[in-house]
Amino acid sequence: MTTIDTPTRKSGWRAWLTSDSPASRTHARCVQLYLGWLDLSRNPLAMIGLAIVVALVLVSAMAPILATHDPFAQVLSDRLLSPGEGGHLLGTDELGRDIFSRVIHGASITLYIVALVAATAPIAGLIVGTVAGYLGGWADIALMRLTDIFLAFPRLVLALAFVAALGPGIENAVLAIAITSWPPYARIARAETLTIRNSDFIAATRLQGASQSRIIWGHIMPLCLSSVIIRVTLDMAGIILTAAGLGFLGLGAQPPTPEWGAMISAGRKFILDQWWVATVPGLAIFTVSLGFNLLGDGLRDVLDPRSSQ
Repeated sequence: MTTIDTPTRKSGWRAWLTSDSPASRTHARCVQLYLGWLDLSRNPLAMIGLAIVVALVLVSAMAPILATHDPFAQVLSDRLLSPGEGGHLLGTDELGRDIFSRVIHGASITLYIVALVAATAPIAGLIVGTVAGYLGGWADIALMRLTDIFLAFPRLVLALAFVAALGPGIENAVLAIAITSWPPYARIARAETLTIRNSDFIAATRLQGASQSRIIWGHIMPLCLSSVIIRVTLDMAGIILTAAGLGFLGLGAQPPTPEWGAMISAGRKFILDQWWVATVPGLAIFTVSLGFNLLGDGLRDVLDPRSSQ
């Protein structure tokens, strides 16, 4: 019986993933993904950002296991304990709740907000931008003027207006952030579409009888995805800060939900004497935002061919 040793098997997979002549479209995509991963792995800052994002996902998934206390349990006799005192790793807040456990559970809320906004705003912006760029004319004028109206207002101010109209709550906060986050993606998608809509392969597809919707969905949108993905990753920090700002103002997640912005708001009156109440969730926001920014910079270097020139 013939056996293949591990080095040979690894070299076979590596050769397949670095082939200069892919045998199929799936093979070509696998080669592209592998080469992109190699480029990303050579960037130490991007790997640090990826590690922070992965840690956020893992902490969110294992929050019930990692939390040392009930994040909602109020023990007034243990209020405002310093870090390490009374078995509380990061101390307690004004109601005696364990800050470490609340920060751990707050990671789930942050990931929930980021995931929902990333699944809605970029898609809406991509559709608006590609349609406006490809059709041109009155469609372009109407869609881009609508985009300009949204861009004329600061994101947080516009989100505050929508939340005030819809009512406080995490679902309304996510909806408000998504509504105010799509215009930059529309601008990017329109700019990319304008550069490729008169390309030879688009003209050939049009001559073959492809409809406008098929050209937009099947040819133009995939070519705009890389720029949109880069912008999404870089915007995650802004989305987290906007969500935290809404929570800080009492318009996001409502008490006793352990949302980081709401935790900072509750702890701001103790900042001089019991600094950990507001500092710990603030450091969590800073770390996660930094991770998304570092990962976004790395993805920009990998996915944007113009950045390597």
